[in-house]
Amino acid sequence: MAGRHLKEIFKAFHARDELAFRRAATEIIEEEQAKHHNALARDLQKLLVSGGVSIDSGATVIVPAPPKDREGEWDLGEVKEPQRLLDDLILDAKVVNALDGLSKEVRQWPSLDAAGVGRRQRILFEGPPGCGKTTAAEALAAELGRPFLLVRLDAVVSSYLGETASNLRRILDYADQAPFVVLFDEFDSLGRSRDDQSEHGEMKRVVTAFLQMTDRYRGPSLLLAATNHSGLLDQALWRRFDEVLTFRKPTVHEIRRLIRLRLRNFAHITVDVDRYASALKGLPHAAVDKLITDARREALLRDAEAVGPEDFDAVLSAVVTRPW
Repeated sequence: MAGRHLKEIFKAFHARDELAFRRAATEIIEEEQAKHHNALARDLQKLLVSGGVSIDSGATVIVPAPPKDREGEWDLGEVKEPQRLLDDLILDAKVVNALDGLSKEVRQWPSLDAAGVGRRQRILFEGPPGCGKTTAAEALAAELGRPFLLVRLDAVVSSYLGETASNLRRILDYADQAPFVVLFDEFDSLGRSRDDQSEHGEMKRVVTAFLQMTDRYRGPSLLLAATNHSGLLDQALWRRFDEVLTFRKPTVHEIRRLIRLRLRNFAHITVDVDRYASALKGLPHAAVDKLITDARREALLRDAEAVGPEDFDAVLSAVVTRPW
């Protein structure tokens, strides 16, 4: 570990500057990875994203407050501490490899900039609801050791003439202040096709403004957008994204893997994983998580020490038959 990193860590502790702490910690992790000390780098990464970054329990996280709307009433975004890692997800191998490659590339942005090679900084996640797009964005933030900024499009899209574009500008200015992973979730509500006859002129101007602002953005943050309805997006938006990742519903094999992964987190009696995976065939990842959560709730409500097959059976029908 370089002495410079130690100095930065101690300075950050004294100043209670968590962003400076994160930067120094991330540089240490990258240095250990470069030395092929992968186990150590992985352990440090997990500590960084699991709450171990707090300088002390009473310290206030030094991240600028998210911008508000014109009236100062609503936050335009929510800054979250990411809780999931990529290892916690069961996704298509192509998506996992793409996310892993992207996390490595973001750490090398300075080298790409110095060489005049363009960054991949604007990424679109598209696919059916409940298939891990938002969770993957959060996990990517965790892998990078960055705060996760979830843009609140319900607050961004304003009824005031011209105010939606101003709100978008506030968000991108905010993303320029620190290295965030920014997610514009349900992006189709913002980026609808300008040929859509149901959209009024104001939203068409918003799409144009967003294209111009993201084209100019060269800040430290990674910009992600997620949509369940890719067919509604303006065609020009597709060209503006550096990469498009398609998420799909899990196969039965992937559902089995996801159930087994989630079962590791709590005490349980032998579960017929194959039977429940078959019952969830054709449903999204979110259905698996709901089955697990509902079964755990059922066990707790009957004061059981472990989750058993009866708990899964009690909630299975409701999970399978609800709209997804």
